[in-house]
This record gives sequence, structure tokens and C-alpha cells, in this order.
Amino acid sequence: MLTDSYGRAVTNLRMSVTQRCNLRCIYCHAEGERSPESEISLGDIREILRVAAKLGLRSVKFTGGEPLLREDILDIVRAVPEGMESSMTTNGILLAGCARELKDAGLSRINISLDSLDPACYREITGHNRLAEVLAGIDAALDAGLTPIKLNMVVLQGINDDEVEAFLGYVRGNRDLILQLIELMDLGSCTSHAEINRLEEDLAGRSKVILTRRMHHRRKYCVDGAEVEVVRPRHNTEFCAFCNRLRVTSDGKLKPCLLRSDNLIDIRGKRGEELESAFYEAVRIREPFYH
Repeated sequence: MLTDSYGRAVTNLRMSVTQRCNLRCIYCHAEGERSPESEISLGDIREILRVAAKLGLRSVKFTGGEPLLREDILDIVRAVPEGMESSMTTNGILLAGCARELKDAGLSRINISLDSLDPACYREITGHNRLAEVLAGIDAALDAGLTPIKLNMVVLQGINDDEVEAFLGYVRGNRDLILQLIELMDLGSCTSHAEINRLEEDLAGRSKVILTRRMHHRRKYCVDGAEVEVVRPRHNTEFCAFCNRLRVTSDGKLKPCLLRSDNLIDIRGKRGEELESAFYEAVRIREPFYH
């Protein structure tokens, strides 16, 4: 198992397969990418996944942009080696038409970005009136068994922070739906950071069961039949101390930390031992952004 100099085991690969997107979310941080070059090829993806599995990484999450805009996304999912779990983060707009195919290709589960259940607010955040398609995508993913489904809600002050109760109602009673309340990060130009500490304190006071996940030391709350996770990356030393991820950018670079872009390692076209060495180097230079 790959372990960095801070004792953090690297077990998860987060791979951006495109920076193209069919939404314009006001808070988008583009996975920390700056001026990406051409998209990573399917051949490179296959080799990266093979080497990652060989080095002990146990799971991969495909992201974007919007990964379903890749015409070869099913081939990408099929390239995941046996024994490695695969998941995806999507905005859900195209999901209804391919959820079953994704499951048949080997995808285990899915995260869906959904920041509002109100059509007008959804359009304000994303720039498009596509909420109905996202909700249809959630239904299709449930039917296909891409579960558990995590609904990613970025909490935005004065925009959607009054919808938390509506989201709790949406997931309540369905064990295949988990709500993730995500703190706005220090990236991009969005200034609508919500005070998520108070929100988490409220959830804790209402919860009969509180669990702590090892990944990022994330708390999980069970509120009257609704399962909620709170993701707090902002100035959070615990978030960094428990990070198990290595990232691959959409143009084929290893990225040791989401919040840094000055230590990328280009792996386009690399194969075999050369690629393995690049993985070892990326892990060697990992360090917590918040100490």
C-alpha cells in the first residue's frame, strides 16, 4: 500500500476525465485544474487504472466536468480492473439515458450533484433549467442499483441554505439515498460561503446516531430516518489529515492535492515502471494543505 510521509495511506484515485460540462455552476472549482490541455486518452486511462490497482489503490471515482459527456465513458468504466471499486460524480442530466448501461459496465455507485430542489433556485446556481432531468436521473440510478446514491449539496449562504429541511425530507426513509452537505471551498469566485458549523451542530442535536467515517474523519448523522454526511474541507486539519486520495487531472497529470497546482506530475503516455515511478513520486510529495 502506498503511504506518504505523513502516514496517510493512499487507497483512492479520483480521476477527472473531462473539463467539459453542460452546466455553469456559480461555485465550480473545476477539480482544482487551471487551463487544462487536451483530454486524457482512453489508452492512458486504462494504463493508469492498471498501475493504480497494482500499487494497492482499491477504488476509483470518475469526475469532470461532467463525465457523461465523454463518448467513451462506458469503455472507461469497463477499463476498471477486477477488484477495484468504481464510482462516479455526475450532475445527473444525462443519467436517465445510461444508468443501466453504467451498471452493466461495472460501475458500483454514483454521486449526483444537486444543490436545489426548487427549479428557480436550481437555475440560479447552475445557469440552466434542468432540474427535472436530474430528478429523472436519480430515479433511473435507483432502478439500476447504482446505490447508495449520495446527493451532493453545496450549501450556499442566502441561496439554498434554507433548503436543508427539504433535502432531508427528500432522502428520508430511503436507505439508498444519502445527503452530503458540502462546505463551499476557497476556490473560484463564489462568495456565498455558509457557516456550516452551526448547521452541523443542529444536526448533531437532532440525531439519535452519530458515526465518524475514516475518510476525512467525516461525521454521519441519522436524523429521523434521513442519513446525512457533512463535508467540511475549509481550514479543516482533520479533512487533510485523513485524506486518502490521489487525483488525476483531465489532461493526464497526477495531482497530489486538490488545493495545489504547483506540484503536478505529467503521466500522459507513460507506461509500466515509468508510470509506477510517477505514482511513487506523487505520493512522496503529498502533504496536508491545512496542517
